[in-house]
Amino acid sequence: MTKITLASCQYKIDLIETWEDYVLHLTDLVRAAVDKGAKLLLLPEYSGLVLAGQLAPQVRSDLHGSIAGIQPMIPAWLDLCEDIARTHGIVFQPGTAPMRDPDGNYRNRAWLFGPDGLIGHQDKVIMTRFEREQWGIAAGEDGLRSFETPLGTLGILICYDNEFPMLGRKLADLGVELILAPSCTDTLAGAYRVRIGAQARALENQIAVLVSPTAGNAPWSPAVDENRGRAALYVPPDYGMPPSGVFAESESDDADESGWLITEIDLADVLRLRSEGQVATRRDWPEQFTV
Repeated sequence: MTKITLASCQYKIDLIETWEDYVLHLTDLVRAAVDKGAKLLLLPEYSGLVLAGQLAPQVRSDLHGSIAGIQPMIPAWLDLCEDIARTHGIVFQPGTAPMRDPDGNYRNRAWLFGPDGLIGHQDKVIMTRFEREQWGIAAGEDGLRSFETPLGTLGILICYDNEFPMLGRKLADLGVELILAPSCTDTLAGAYRVRIGAQARALENQIAVLVSPTAGNAPWSPAVDENRGRAALYVPPDYGMPPSGVFAESESDDADESGWLITEIDLADVLRLRSEGQVATRRDWPEQFTV
């Protein structure tokens, strides 16, 4: 394996009121990362809610109306994301959107695209209190998946899912080499929970975790009105890696515009720690259950 350039977006939830402006926004944003050599691009959880800016003000300002209102736009959004991935020859995870399934339930879904088109999708497994109690988002029913890509085997843990050890372990058992962690948190406490969870999953499973958060304030949206968090790449703190486990991280939790964290890593250096590291947390994982 050779070094790959990863791009994680600290993504501002801007009010974009026409489809044409949104297409220009997303294509320009991606091009900025691709021009710097990025081969894998990650956007955050609920990035798809930027589409709600195209709805009438009284609809986009309604919590339930906003997710219902974007449903007709999602197919065109997915076509755009697929075209972007094909055009640039990249692996592209454009964040998530609440998707209404045939059973009538909304699920928080992340799609993954590659140079040859759609690779697959991953639903969020465990819902936050806001999603369960206020928004009515249902848990995914298909479990966790691994995705074979030209850059290696990827898995996706959406925001809160990063806070549960067995979910990260499941992806490790599936052979995942890099976990993508699109997130959306409205407080620093929430951002730190995701950050601590992602670092713990990297430590336990001797794996890399790439995090992309929403950023800034969006008073026009009741769902993503306040956003805090840092884009980051976390790794096990071991030989050849930063002692902190922070391989790269954006400078502030309070960005007021979209920006890319772009970093280069050889995932083979991370995988090598499983056999040559100071510790063997991945190997020794089962031993804790004998205590």
